[in-house]
Amino acid sequence: MTDTATQRPSRPTPRNAAGRNRRRGAPRTFDGATVFGLGGAFVLIAIAIVLGGSWGAFVDVPALLIVLGGTSAVTMISFSFSDIRTTQHIIGKSLFKTTRDAGEAARSVISLAETARQKGTLTLQDHLTGLRNEPYLARGLTLVIDGTPGAEAERLMRKELHAIADRHAKGASVLRRAADVAPAMGLIGTLVGLVQMLGNLEDPASIGPAMAVALLTTFYGAVLGNMVLAPLAGKLERKSDDEALVNEVYLLGVSSIGRQESPRRLETLVNTILPPSKRVSFFD
Repeated sequence: MTDTATQRPSRPTPRNAAGRNRRRGAPRTFDGATVFGLGGAFVLIAIAIVLGGSWGAFVDVPALLIVLGGTSAVTMISFSFSDIRTTQHIIGKSLFKTTRDAGEAARSVISLAETARQKGTLTLQDHLTGLRNEPYLARGLTLVIDGTPGAEAERLMRKELHAIADRHAKGASVLRRAADVAPAMGLIGTLVGLVQMLGNLEDPASIGPAMAVALLTTFYGAVLGNMVLAPLAGKLERKSDDEALVNEVYLLGVSSIGRQESPRRLETLVNTILPPSKRVSFFD
């Protein structure tokens, strides 16, 4: 009897497997720039504190409550709870970077367009499972596979692109608002400490704690606003711009596939929106 195992189709060759792995989307890696920048700034301050005195002089619970609690409370006045929760999720993502590159994204969609041109649009169904980390591209390809006209697919994807940009902008605006509030809360804490100090001049023992609140709230507010919140807001804005460029490349690719245009035309089209250093020459 013939062994049925010998009749099974062979596994993909290593070259094909590598191609599928490249289309699995963008792996997430630790963003060393964010961690090194924040960590380095705090380490430098810590060294200055240790060289100049003791840690205990820079720890004050009332000052922390005024700055941290006040910044959180005042920021929530300007936004909804859902906005705050979304921003918390985005802050966690800011510690990671997506290794997606606009040039690699362009080569990926041109390759998919070439496959659709040679083998038909329905063959793209086999590539969807490898796009779990690229949900925007996967949803666009699903529209095309289901027979959505190219113009309609482009319209739907562009609406989603605007929604993504709005979410990112709102997350950055929350951080920007908190960065503005933190130094202000430090100033309020300073006034509170000065009032306490002036109201108890007859008691020398109370002057020191009140002065600590007055000075440390300004210190905490400046550190929180200028060393943490404002840089994170800038990082989110930069990442949003990078992701918007990649998603724009995906949008052009999906609409081109839906219109059954030539992959060479798609290559020319995506190169018009890519910076010179990332332009591709897929067919050369």
